[in-house]
Amino acid sequence: MLLVLSIPVVACDEGASGTGAGGGGQAGSGGQGGSGGQGGAGGMSASSSSSASGGSGGTGGAGGAGGASFDCSNLPLCDDFEAATAGEAPDPTRWAVVMPNCTGTGTAAVDATQAHSGKNSVLVTGKGGYCNHVFIAHTAAFAELGDVVYGRFYLRMSAAQGDGHTTFMAMRDENDGPKDLRMGGQSKILMWNRESDDATLPSLSPTGIGMSVALTADQWRCIEFQVDGAAGAIRTWVDGAEVPGLVIDGTPTPDVDQQWLTQKPNWKPKVTDLKLGWESYAGQDMNLWFDDVALATTRIGCQ
Repeated sequence: MLLVLSIPVVACDEGASGTGAGGGGQAGSGGQGGSGGQGGAGGMSASSSSSASGGSGGTGGAGGAGGASFDCSNLPLCDDFEAATAGEAPDPTRWAVVMPNCTGTGTAAVDATQAHSGKNSVLVTGKGGYCNHVFIAHTAAFAELGDVVYGRFYLRMSAAQGDGHTTFMAMRDENDGPKDLRMGGQSKILMWNRESDDATLPSLSPTGIGMSVALTADQWRCIEFQVDGAAGAIRTWVDGAEVPGLVIDGTPTPDVDQQWLTQKPNWKPKVTDLKLGWESYAGQDMNLWFDDVALATTRIGCQ
């Protein structure tokens, strides 16, 4: 059963799609391949980045289908990486480059060859094997966010998702270990994974897999999420459309959140950071570009 909420959507600073192409845990079980989603469209380039503490930010230019400008300074975090220098780490007042538990060959740096808006993004060169992981991590905004956290980022991958378990977003859950609440893939689909017990959302059954989407190669995708700690709930959108298999609404649904809720029926997350990068438990290498990253207390939207 899906919980339908009336949620205001904030139009953040988006731009035209560019040209050209979190913590550790155990791998989950495999499954069958899922279906693909459609790519979202962007608007004109906009440059706007707020500080890690929610301080001053620029004013967005013409963005999204409506062409309306948007001022990012009212969001706890909104970063398009335009103020950073290609080849260097992203702004250290906002982001730390981290390799939790062990260090390998993964790298993360600002890149000017691909961008969703403007000219810059962050390129993560991810390698197979757990210790080759690397993330950019942000923490300061979570002091402003409270129990309900909305996030949005644009992601471009150099290859389609494989069968093996991977992570490209992780958030530390202080109420669960603390271990990470993770988003990534397995069985060729987008999924959530709970590090503490390896629960997956959706369940990796043929039905569950068919209720998610695949992230294909060389395409910018807009990924949004809501994590409601008080309700123990999750919602997920890709290119503005809610994904039925990536919803936790408090009522166990077979093939979706039944495993998640029955293994930990009192799960109430308290997320305290955002990590974007690559962690591959089954050997898949990947180049990933991240752009237009935002956190807020209401839904942000893709345009």
